[in-house]
Amino acid sequence: MAIYSMTKETISITISNGGKEKYPAGVSILDVLKDRESAEEVVAARVNGNLTDLNTTLDTSATLEFVTADSKEGMDICRHSASHVMAQAVKELYEDARLGIGPTIEDGFYYDFERSAPFGPDDLEMIEERMRDIIKRDIPFTREEMEKSEALRIFEERDEPYKQELIAGIEDETVSVYRQRDFVDLCRGPHLQSTGRIRAFKLLSTAGAYWKGDEKRKMLQRIYGTAFPTEKALKEYLNRIDEAKKRDHRKLGKELDLFSVEEGVGAGLILWHPRGSMVRGIIEDYWKNEHYKMGYDVIYSPHIAKIDLWNTSGHLDFYKDNMYSPMDVEGQGYVVKPMNCPFHVQVYKGHVRSYRDLPIRYAELGTVYRYERSGVLHGLLRVRGFTQDDAHIFCTPDQLGVEIKGVLNFTLYILRSFGFNEYAVYLSTRPDKHVGTEENWDRAEAALKSALEDSAIEYAVDPGEGVFYGPKIDIKIKDVLGRAWQCSTIQVDFNLPERFDVEYRGADGGFHRPIMVHRALMGSLERFFGCLIEHYGGAFPVWLAPVQVSLLTVTGRCDNYAEEICAGLRESGIRAETDTRNEKLGFKIREAQMSKVPYMAVIGDKEVANKTLSIRSRDGRSVPEMPIDGLIDLVQKENRPIGGGPR
Repeated sequence: MAIYSMTKETISITISNGGKEKYPAGVSILDVLKDRESAEEVVAARVNGNLTDLNTTLDTSATLEFVTADSKEGMDICRHSASHVMAQAVKELYEDARLGIGPTIEDGFYYDFERSAPFGPDDLEMIEERMRDIIKRDIPFTREEMEKSEALRIFEERDEPYKQELIAGIEDETVSVYRQRDFVDLCRGPHLQSTGRIRAFKLLSTAGAYWKGDEKRKMLQRIYGTAFPTEKALKEYLNRIDEAKKRDHRKLGKELDLFSVEEGVGAGLILWHPRGSMVRGIIEDYWKNEHYKMGYDVIYSPHIAKIDLWNTSGHLDFYKDNMYSPMDVEGQGYVVKPMNCPFHVQVYKGHVRSYRDLPIRYAELGTVYRYERSGVLHGLLRVRGFTQDDAHIFCTPDQLGVEIKGVLNFTLYILRSFGFNEYAVYLSTRPDKHVGTEENWDRAEAALKSALEDSAIEYAVDPGEGVFYGPKIDIKIKDVLGRAWQCSTIQVDFNLPERFDVEYRGADGGFHRPIMVHRALMGSLERFFGCLIEHYGGAFPVWLAPVQVSLLTVTGRCDNYAEEICAGLRESGIRAETDTRNEKLGFKIREAQMSKVPYMAVIGDKEVANKTLSIRSRDGRSVPEMPIDGLIDLVQKENRPIGGGPR
């Protein structure tokens, strides 16, 4: 430990996992950090819980916790510092560039710029090279706090209108800026000590972005990048990106002829091709059968409804921006549905319900339509028309806990069936503005929490992030690359039963309000299918593969035998096709491999004579020659959902 003169007033610094020590008032965090083994890996600190730079001085006793580069907060600081270095590089290279914003995002950072010419691949290379030079210069990040008027003067002199707009919108009278010698940026921080502490970075891509996300404002140019504590970590990340590109569902959807989006139809509207439709049909059949087993009734509802329905439900008040304009039908306003829930309420209200009837569980694969701006549309993952695997449960308050636990277990059962075994789970609690009684909210939050804990599921709490009508559980599935996809949700609703005056007759003879639970296991078929494509790289497990066996003939003499075998396979419930084209066998095998068919059966003169099949598996497994019955047994053993487990 460094030796300090104690002639100044002394303060006590309690160091996380390091005991309590005395220092002179005004000591910097860097001085406290000296001589500690972890000093090289520390990038920032928490002082009494508040994140700050290492250059910060301590004038009073405090609790100090060091933040290392490999922690989530540490990587965010490294990436945000890299974002500032990128902005400095752009300003040094392009005098006409004006600064927007440059925050961190998951796995990286971006910065928005206004510039007359677009950034191209050559520009990114030049910017990267200049960033390396700035890092080599090891320029200190220096924090300054100042009056708003002074900050406005600085950025006015530098002709940075976007920074001026940001400053004008800050309510505090003082703001902070960070300098890298001549480069200045508006920022709360914290940052690394200097540019030289940035270890490994890479610029990734460019895109257009409206200022403040407002399509009425100017389109800026966004440069995306990433940074990591080590070159090894960066290389691993870039390899994951390359793998993700290979698995991109838009690319594979075209190559495997699964779906398309056609300009003549409209953006965000999916055309399901025969092979994609086959997979969708398998998913739908499995979904329906499992719901019947779990005591759900499957229903269907129309695609449009009178505007009055959406007034009553509140969607026109809370969801209008995501709905399409009404259409006139014989003087009545009708709207295409953005949700299925009001229809399920109407089915419930078709009869007087008793407490003995509850819980009632309605499920629907209901197609809905939502207005999404073109800039956010993304293949199957963000569309304008999609089919939700929707369900609504009407139950008494006393039944709520059991129903939520049942839904949670059912959700995980279905996800495991499709090969998803890792999740990120969030419990979102009541927001400041909400409907329903405090008692109902407490009961619902307790039921959600209890279901998670009884199922031994790790979860994080998102305080105040519930929807206005009730708390919820969100489940993000993790794919083979560790990426999280928002799909499943379980939501408690006190609002719609009230708005639609939904009731049941209780044991006391009086009428009571049921609680309504919204839930989606897969989210939407489109999004879930996109996740499946990327999770498996298009090589679906046997039970989901649109074609399970491809029969490849060597010569035309084998065609009749191939057709006979194909008919037998189909009769046994196996999805088979023949390739009897006048092409070389090697070409047919490559095509079947590119189509990711699980099994290929080669048929030549020998196989015809012996009434056998030479089998090739997609994954390269050695499979012996066998008769048709052997192939049927082989495929049928794998022709079932992957996991599942107890419901």
